[in-house]
Amino acid sequence: MSHIAIERSHLLTPDQARQAAETLAEQLADRFEISYHWEGDSLHFERSGVAGHIDLEPGTVHINARLGFLLAPFKYQLEQEIHQALDKILRPASGPA
Repeated sequence: MSHIAIERSHLLTPDQARQAAETLAEQLADRFEISYHWEGDSLHFERSGVAGHIDLEPGTVHINARLGFLLAPFKYQLEQEIHQALDKILRPASGPA
């Protein structure tokens, strides 16, 4: 079994961070047909071959996922896609320059 562990800092409020995690989960659900639910400040997700959670802390988001045998060869690609999604959704909203 392969494991993905990502920790990212952010400047979002707790509500914005929760919405960002929800957005990421929705994208994963659409693309990979996962199901997810919240338990406190942790968003748990799963489907056949993958299970994990997104934990929110002030200023930090932690993503942990366990990949089954069939998805293990795609670990690097999945990590890169998660980083790209985080780059977009963890960016604070900015006003006009």
